[in-house]
Amino acid sequence: MRDILGELTPVEQKLAPSFLHVAGHVDLLRTSPKVAVVGSRRASPEGLTNATQVAETLVKLGATVVSGLAEGIDTAAHKAAIRARGRTFAVVGTGLDVAYPRVNRPLQEHLMAKFAVVSQFRAGSPPARRNFPQRNRTMALLSDALVIVEASQKSGTISQGWETLRLGRTLFLMESVVDNPALSWPAEMRRYGAEVLRLKDLDRVLDDLPCVTTSGALGF
Repeated sequence: MRDILGELTPVEQKLAPSFLHVAGHVDLLRTSPKVAVVGSRRASPEGLTNATQVAETLVKLGATVVSGLAEGIDTAAHKAAIRARGRTFAVVGTGLDVAYPRVNRPLQEHLMAKFAVVSQFRAGSPPARRNFPQRNRTMALLSDALVIVEASQKSGTISQGWETLRLGRTLFLMESVVDNPALSWPAEMRRYGAEVLRLKDLDRVLDDLPCVTTSGALGF
């Protein structure tokens, strides 16, 4: 991780995996800004539309879109970034030779060939449930900010939100998530600094990130 992130803070050192496997262009992991776009596997039509719009806007702003190759929001974010001719890479919870879900094998292979796929798990590692909270933590480490597009009350995505806050990164919650009366976790995250992201404000999503220059250009 130090080869990718540079010098790590004590918190980052504690949370970082001991090694990473990367298939594709490792330099993508060193670009800034990198914004993770994540959410429900069983996404609503609104959630898929929002994920697409967020990813397309991030690409337009010069950001790299990071996600987890899961069905639903993750898939929409990766595909939108590719269609917009931007940069994207995936952080997965299996070995690099395992596709999960299987339906995303073509997408995974495309990312490996043209972009990058990252894993902290050895070849052959299956999609064990315990892997995904670890994957979420690593994705938070590799990203400068996180956008949660859609997530249920018990979604695994929530763990990545808390990891993002723990690391001092910027956490955005889509307005539709914050306004959902069935969810209690958005209000709790907002008490710890999470910001509400409105569709009309997407052009300003990178303004407060320390890795972005005042002109909005890439910081490298």
